[in-house]
This record gives sequence, structure tokens and C-alpha cells, in this order.
Amino acid sequence: MSEASNLSLPAFYGKKAGMTRIFDEAGNSVPVTVIKLIPNVISQVKTTETDGYNAYQLAYGEKREKLITKPLKGHLKKSNIEKTLSKLAEIRTDDVSVENVGKEVTLQDFGASTFIDVTGTTKGKGFQGVIKRHNFSGGPGAHGSKFHRTTGSIGMSAYPGRVLKNKKMPGHMGVKTQTVQNLQIVEMNQDQGYLLIKGSVPGSKNGFVKIAKALKK
Repeated sequence: MSEASNLSLPAFYGKKAGMTRIFDEAGNSVPVTVIKLIPNVISQVKTTETDGYNAYQLAYGEKREKLITKPLKGHLKKSNIEKTLSKLAEIRTDDVSVENVGKEVTLQDFGASTFIDVTGTTKGKGFQGVIKRHNFSGGPGAHGSKFHRTTGSIGMSAYPGRVLKNKKMPGHMGVKTQTVQNLQIVEMNQDQGYLLIKGSVPGSKNGFVKIAKALKK
């Protein structure tokens, strides 16, 4: 693979390692999320002439070679990437260059006190009822009541005579893409390969998260 360059992008991908706490200079306890820094390599360049927009395709998430599909192996080989990376994602940017294919993204613009937006896939909760899924109040808890945790009425009489779309009902909960905005980086340690973010971020342990410069700061 080509040597690492000073290529810096407005976003990168990491792996959530869990949560802990640190103490600031005043002795206050600060809850932080630990993000494991992983290689982000440019695997393809999208240009206005060929694709209609400018973007870099990032490859990340290293796995054993036997777990990588043959089409993906060919794609990585074409970009001169020796690492067996399993996931692909695009980061849009104004200026792109084909010469950056195969180079690793640096994190020099994500220092301490930087405000970021973190996107991840929320934890799966399975099939849940309306009380847990939509915060319904539920019915009386007395023995005579026959209405405790059920949905209740979901439709009308003769008109319109059907259940309207987007009615809050029981169903699958979690496993959706969610973004938390304006979080702050507490510490960036590239030597030991970790990043500390103040507060919590979406997703479970070992899940991949997208870390981008905050849009509203």
C-alpha cells in the first residue's frame, strides 16, 4: 500500500470500545466514550466527470482474509490496498485527486476540544410494545381493569374506515441509524490508538461509528 499522506477529510470511521470516566483538572468526573482508532484507506475516488459528484470512498474494518469476498478483494487490489478491509463508505468533499487512492486518512484536524457529530447504529431491542417503544402511559393497574399495556383504539368508525399510516404501534425497536450532534473530543491519542468523546454515542460495543466535524458549530 502507498505510504500514509497528510490527506485530511471532514469525517472518518472508528470502532466503539465502550465507556469509562476520567477526571478533569478540577477533579470532576467526566463520562467518556472510548473510540478505537482504525485505518481508513482511500479505496476509490468519485469525480464529477465520471459519477456526477466528488467524493472519496473509504475502506475500513479489517478482517481475516478468508472472510473477505472475492469481488471486494479485487476492488482493494485495484487500489493497491494490502489490508483486508471489509467495509466501504463515502465521504463527500469538494477537492478530490486520483493520486490519493491507497493512502491512509490522517486525523490531524480532530484534536482535543473539537466539536463533532457521531453517527452509529443503535442497539437492537427486538419486538417491543407501545409502552416501551413509544412511551405510552398504559391503563390502570387494578385487578378489575382489562386495559394494562395494550395499544388501545387504532382507528375510526365508518370514515375513513381504515388505520392511518404512521400509527404508533408495537414493532421492531432499535437497529436504526442515529446521529448525536455537537459532542466534544476530550482526548486524541494516536500513539495508543484511541479517542475519548465526552458523553455517550449510539451503538453497541465493537460497533462502527462515523465521526465528522460538527455541522452546527
